[in-house]
Amino acid sequence: MVDSILAPVTHVLPLTTIRRERLLPVSGRVLVRKGQKLNPADILAEANLTPQHLMLDVARGLGMTAERADEHIQRKAGEPVSEGDIIAGPVGWASRVVRAPRSGKVILTGKGKVFLEIESPPYQLRAGMPGVVLSLVVERGAVIEARGALVQGVWGNGGIDIGLLNVLISNPEDVLTADRLDVSLRGSVILAGFCGEASVLQTAAELPLRGLILASIAASLVPIAARIPFPIVVLEGFGLLPMNTVAFNLLATHEQREVALNAEPYDPYANTRPEIVIPLPVTDMPPGPREATVFSLNQRVRVLRAPWHSQVGTIIALPSGLEVFPSGVRALAAQVRLENGTEAYLPLANLEVLE
Repeated sequence: MVDSILAPVTHVLPLTTIRRERLLPVSGRVLVRKGQKLNPADILAEANLTPQHLMLDVARGLGMTAERADEHIQRKAGEPVSEGDIIAGPVGWASRVVRAPRSGKVILTGKGKVFLEIESPPYQLRAGMPGVVLSLVVERGAVIEARGALVQGVWGNGGIDIGLLNVLISNPEDVLTADRLDVSLRGSVILAGFCGEASVLQTAAELPLRGLILASIAASLVPIAARIPFPIVVLEGFGLLPMNTVAFNLLATHEQREVALNAEPYDPYANTRPEIVIPLPVTDMPPGPREATVFSLNQRVRVLRAPWHSQVGTIIALPSGLEVFPSGVRALAAQVRLENGTEAYLPLANLEVLE
């Protein structure tokens, strides 16, 4: 029974082939071509998500009845108009006209009125990672492929950027303070530990940085972090949590390499989460990450709850029945040997696979 339980997976891979389907939420225009090389911030598609509408009272503008005003409307439904274009008129000795207040398209005319759809800034979908366009999805987006290291996080503020990695964390339990951020770090991506002070984020924004990778962050700082203009990726969660050693060792070895951050929110239903991609110059096609797996012996896992939150270990036994825990809860469990040598029975619900 236990060996058929689907396990949540977080990818921390030193070399893999990464493919991501980047899609607009509605139909729009795809701006890239197959085989094109992209940077994370490149716009690959755009669409008008929230069109604005405006009703023009032509009859009042021309000073006549609705029936007469209809005879002077010069535009038909479906016609594009630019700001200042004449919609109706001129009439009378003063040559009265009604003009388009903004650019857009005529949707409907009649009864002395004109209904306009106003142009608004389009929603722009960015690539999110450096790579090559593998294929196009008509009117929706593209599939992008890259090769390199991949590290996934648990929270992101929605930003996207790329920059050289500077490591400001000496051990997984490190704490980032504002005095460690100086002008020499301007324009770089910082790897750091726990962030518990608003002054750290404010100083980082003033430099500014190109990105920030944190082990964890105080929950009270989330509203501030969400407004920071560069991407922030949190690897472990909220509160004082150490960075798992697998991610720490992988990222620390790539100091002064370009790293791309896509800090999109974690959405298990859309299969998206904040990610760090480190492009590497490889000619071979390494295998891609597995999106799903089951719990098994000798599997590397990360603990998701106290008292061993963020600790990494190996499954050494999978009991077939339910284990009874000190709280009285009966649950499927695994015996895990942690990196410090401690062995413990942990609920499967408190574990995720690192691969």
